[in-house]
Amino acid sequence: MMKAIKELFTGFWSLLVGMKITLQQFFKPQVTVQYPHQSLKMPKRFRGHIMLVKDVITGKSVCIACKSCEKACPSDCIVVDGLKREGDKKKSVSDFMLDFTKCSLCGSCVEVCPVDALAFSRDYNLASTSKEQFYQIDLYKRVTEGQPQ
Repeated sequence: MMKAIKELFTGFWSLLVGMKITLQQFFKPQVTVQYPHQSLKMPKRFRGHIMLVKDVITGKSVCIACKSCEKACPSDCIVVDGLKREGDKKKSVSDFMLDFTKCSLCGSCVEVCPVDALAFSRDYNLASTSKEQFYQIDLYKRVTEGQPQ
């Protein structure tokens, strides 16, 4: 009989402790963000997907097609081809493909680039129903042709 009363008291005490914790948390400020309707401010150190940097003046890519990013990438998600065009002093990139679905965002390619032609973007809300939208081919072609994005 004493054992049953002790179990009843212990269970009731446990209920009171749980209710106390619940009431304390109830009056604290809300931390949850209602995602589609609200979004968090991205921190300055946020690293999104890799993007090809273009020259501010000419609008063309800064890349010199040295292929160091391609060699440094552990995921093999970057393919770079380049050629020297007439009138240019140095080699320029002709084909650049980045597959975001393979990229692990390690940053090796950004660190190894000698001319800082690659950088992390600030985009974080990337979603799609097709894999083709995660390739950075079309974006690069518009940049090299001098067309606005």
